[in-house]
Amino acid sequence: MSENKGNQQLTEEEQQKLLEKYDAESNTRNLTGISGWIVFIGLIAFSLFQLYTGAFGVYTAYIQRTIHLGFALSLIFLLFPAKRGMKKDGVIWYDWIFIVLSIIVTGYWPVFYDTLVQQIGGIDNTQMVIGGIAILLVLEATRRAVGLPITIIALIFLIYAYFGPYMPGMLAHRGLDLSQLINTMFFTTEGILGTPLQVSSTYIFLFLLFGAFLVQSGVGLYFNDLAIAIAGRRVGGPAKVAIFSSALNGTISGSSVANTVTTGSYTIPMMKRLGYRANFAGAVEAASSTGGQIMPPIMGAAAFLMIEFAGVPYWDIAKAAVIPALLYFVGIWIMTHFEAKRLGLTGLSKEEMPDRKEVFKKVYLLLPIFAIVYFLFAGFSIERTAIYGILFTIAVSMISKETNMFLHEGKFTFSKIITALTDGARTALGVAAATACAGIIVGVVTKTGLGLKLGNGLVDLAGTLANSVEIQLMLTLVFTMITSIILGMGSPTTANYIITSTIALPAIIALNDQLPVMIPVLAAHMFVFYFGIVADITPPVALAAFAATGISGGEPIRTALNASKLAIAAYIIPYMFVLNPVLLMIDATVWGVVISLTTAIIGMIAIGAGLIGYWYRKLHWVERIIAVITGLMLIYPEGNTDIIGLGVFVVLVVIQFMTRDKNKDNNKDKKQVANA
Repeated sequence: MSENKGNQQLTEEEQQKLLEKYDAESNTRNLTGISGWIVFIGLIAFSLFQLYTGAFGVYTAYIQRTIHLGFALSLIFLLFPAKRGMKKDGVIWYDWIFIVLSIIVTGYWPVFYDTLVQQIGGIDNTQMVIGGIAILLVLEATRRAVGLPITIIALIFLIYAYFGPYMPGMLAHRGLDLSQLINTMFFTTEGILGTPLQVSSTYIFLFLLFGAFLVQSGVGLYFNDLAIAIAGRRVGGPAKVAIFSSALNGTISGSSVANTVTTGSYTIPMMKRLGYRANFAGAVEAASSTGGQIMPPIMGAAAFLMIEFAGVPYWDIAKAAVIPALLYFVGIWIMTHFEAKRLGLTGLSKEEMPDRKEVFKKVYLLLPIFAIVYFLFAGFSIERTAIYGILFTIAVSMISKETNMFLHEGKFTFSKIITALTDGARTALGVAAATACAGIIVGVVTKTGLGLKLGNGLVDLAGTLANSVEIQLMLTLVFTMITSIILGMGSPTTANYIITSTIALPAIIALNDQLPVMIPVLAAHMFVFYFGIVADITPPVALAAFAATGISGGEPIRTALNASKLAIAAYIIPYMFVLNPVLLMIDATVWGVVISLTTAIIGMIAIGAGLIGYWYRKLHWVERIIAVITGLMLIYPEGNTDIIGLGVFVVLVVIQFMTRDKNKDNNKDKKQVANA
């Protein structure tokens, strides 16, 4: 994409092409005729099934999950071609075979349910074939709808489970023969039909549907308008618009890449027109969109997985995520501000701003989001909360003709509701495949004890390199961080968290036995979750950053490096809340939280200035190092470090302020730098 093109807003067709390139979940066929109608009816039926069971109670575990999986597999083989570049106007003959097989294997459970639940011992030959086909179908559907990384990991784990006796050292285990492996994977709730798919078939689907209804109510576009109204006129306004709108959109989108492309198609050209460099503009959007996945209340649907995996109530998870998410976006906001000051950039002109009165008149569009928070806080079930949220969204949309879901071009119609039902189901396909595939990984880890072995292995490795428990803890966290980032590369949010919490998390838990003060389970889960998420902007596989370059015209790796720098809070704060969980509001007083939040925000100002190299004036490299160290001391929630950090911070501010006029010569070439 040329530099000139990067200054223009992308069309819907260009957005779709970009999504297909970097987001496997968007690489779908455009079917018409009978195939198109089958897809349409299938998507509607999928949504109605989930709404029905959400409202009136789910079926027994095996039936609920296999019907959910059956819908997902069948629709994936209808919609997703076997590889990129294949024709998208028809379904190839072998995909019809896959569809029939998907219906047969997932229908086997509801048809023979009584026999299967009373069955004692192993499985017979017919069930061996059924289960074996089910595993292969899940792997292929995941490859198409989600991508290769998670599929390859699942295959490696299956091989590991089978060849256990031949594995070296601590990795060796008794091994599972083919019958045991298939039985575990498809005829128990320890494999494909395990907890991940259970969450997908209940909570996640309904909240994805809620997100689809929000989009049809106009809330997605309203996020952009609201962001411009609030931040557009400020220094470096378009970058701050990107941060604000991406944070709001990201929490309900469930995809860093999709959020980057949809929001970035508007914000990145706007940033470039103002004067931000291509690599920096793309980085702002990629970092902000990725951060949406850690933003409460929905957190890209991972919050609902964490309920099951961490055994912690939803409200505790959402509450714990608030301060880290706030610090993440404050960090990006501060750095874009200093970058704008360094380049001498202003905000949007008055002519480019929307009518603020009109924008704030539509603030009612945010009511559904506040409503679901209230319902969850009031103790409603998650399924019921999602359904009430959908009904609330429909009701709120009726306030205006522009957003009314029962009106289309002035005529009474259900078109927006139908669109929401199909879009919600379409979005859920990748999640269903990813959670089913992740169930394979979880099943192998459970059966072989691999998680505990890997955890103990990392702890032992850290122990051999450390001469104290404190250093061993830090090394274990570093090893866990690296593992989480690698495992998170190329995986969507839900699968990402399942994999990291299954493989990387046990290292932190294993170390608890040696620590004087135990690390809270929620802090450990949040640690691996954060680092799995930032894989989307961490080189070399930074899909969100790479997608942003498709709009900005920048260089992929440089954009990813800039995004990692902007998102520095996500690389620092997890260490802080593991070492001192007050940032997660665990065992914290109100006064303690206020002090920790205040000092942490001040710390992010110092870190932002140090990384950008500008405060009131250009910073000398020594000042930059001191600023970053000062910021780290302030972020860590401990009294002595806060006092020292505040003292140094005040000195830095005074020196900067008093010498701010001595570097005017550094600003002579700002325009040239901005256009470089």
